[in-house]
Formats: sequence, C-alpha cells, structure tokens
Amino acid sequence: MEKWLEWAQQMQAIAQAGLTYARDVYDQERYQQLRQLSIEIMSEYTQTEMNKLTELFASETGYPTPKVDIRAVVFREGKLLMIREKSDNGWALPGGWADIGLSPAEIAVKETREESGFEVRPIKLLAALDKKHFPHPPEPFYTYKLFIQCEITGGEALMTTTETSDLRFFALEEFPFHELSVARNTESQIRMMFDHLSDPKKAPDFN
Repeated sequence: MEKWLEWAQQMQAIAQAGLTYARDVYDQERYQQLRQLSIEIMSEYTQTEMNKLTELFASETGYPTPKVDIRAVVFREGKLLMIREKSDNGWALPGGWADIGLSPAEIAVKETREESGFEVRPIKLLAALDKKHFPHPPEPFYTYKLFIQCEITGGEALMTTTETSDLRFFALEEFPFHELSVARNTESQIRMMFDHLSDPKKAPDFN
C-alpha cells in the first residue's frame, strides 16, 4: 500500500472516531479539519473530485471499521469461474461489497447468481485477506477480502448482465492474468485459489 494512502485512511479513521466521541466544540472543529485534509490528500493523488470523495470516503458516522469485499470461488472441472466487468473490462471473481442483513455466504450466493446466472452452495472459506498486502490500485476504503468456495447447484450461464459483459471458466495454465480487474482480484490471489483446489485440506489463508 502507498504510504500516502495509508496516512489518508488513518487520518480519516481518527477524524471519524473523534467526530463520533468528542463533545467539545473545538475538538469537533479540529477533527473536521483533519477529515478535510484526508480528503484533499486523496483527491490530489487519485485525481478524484473532492465532492465525490466526501460522499464516499468521509460521510460515514460511528466508529470506523474496514469494509468487506466478498468473492465467490467457483470451480467446475478444474476451471475457475470468472466474469468480465463492464467498468474496467477486466476479469473478476463474482462478488462485491458485503450487505447489511446478509451473511458472507449469502453474499457469495447472491453475487454469483446476479453476475453469472448460476445457483451455488457455499462450502468453505478459503481466505480472509487484508487488501493492503496486495497490488490493488489505491482506493479510499480500508478493505478486508473474503474468498468463499462455492459449488454450482443449478441455474444457467448469463453471458451479459447490467454489470458484466462475458463469463468464462479458466484453467490455471490458460488464465488471462494480464486482463484481470486488479481492483477486485490479483494474480497472487487467483493462484492462491488454485492452491486450494490442488489441496482441499489446505487451511484458510489469512494475514
């Protein structure tokens, strides 16, 4: 993770916690200034409009916690299910942000159905990873990633949806690593999933 991103995230977290618990009006003003500074740093390095960052990055209340990204790992005959994202034309495991009211397993099922058309059953947590340890592009949120292995139980492949433009199963030796949606998954993470396929008794990875 870039140091400027780490600093901006930490500043935002400190400011959000301070605005939640501070009662003195002057302390509130200082924490608000700290939050504004974190937005300016993020905007400068990501070329993102400050208004958008304020809405997405600095509008939450309460004690700050990481966001959670859920990814479904679906193998069929030794090949891994991938969907092509319309947003960046890259290949990704089905998944998305965790929703309040749904468990991680339920999110994996929901996202797989919506993005691929397949009905799946969750069978195993393969990895719980801190996103900062992998070469993802910078983003405002501090994120944990959960990879959940699922097996197909029904449904039919949807080659295109509102968010995706293609669907394929890839073996490791034919994997298009140069076309990954690296905001969502990296080559090392994909290889990690194939390691679990090769060794079903392998314990979940975590960091």
